[in-house]
Amino acid sequence: MGAESLIQVLEQAFPGEVRDVSVQGEDLGLGLRPEALPAVMEFLKAPPFAGRVLLDITCVDYRRDLAAFEMVYHVLSLANKFRIRIKVRLPGEDPAVASLAGLWKNADWLEREVYDMFGVRFIGHPNLKRILMYDGFEGYPLRKDYPLKRRQERKDPGA
Repeated sequence: MGAESLIQVLEQAFPGEVRDVSVQGEDLGLGLRPEALPAVMEFLKAPPFAGRVLLDITCVDYRRDLAAFEMVYHVLSLANKFRIRIKVRLPGEDPAVASLAGLWKNADWLEREVYDMFGVRFIGHPNLKRILMYDGFEGYPLRKDYPLKRRQERKDPGA
């Protein structure tokens, strides 16, 4: 399945949900509304696209925009030798999006990393807690509003 045919299939299956489309070489990029993410990702995992591999989940902080955060998902179809990048914009206040841990097992840890570094909540995540920073750490170190030279003493959670 080529990029153009996949775009057509997605636009027919999810009318009005695909916002931005970009094709760069063999990479296809799609911008979606956050509400459409679980259904579109489930669709992409199934045949004929067969995006069985979730390569990565990350976040970008665009603090100057109203939609301050952008979630970025990379999915690979080994059967079709095709990659797709899905982007979802989230608000700066209380950013949240549906968890994909039920679709891909590795989404569990990838979402926890984004939560730990950016503070994005993943609705329906089975165990959303910090994995890189200690439990008493205040703030999210990869956000642009986190002070560059801020130092925190480690606090004992039992104290």
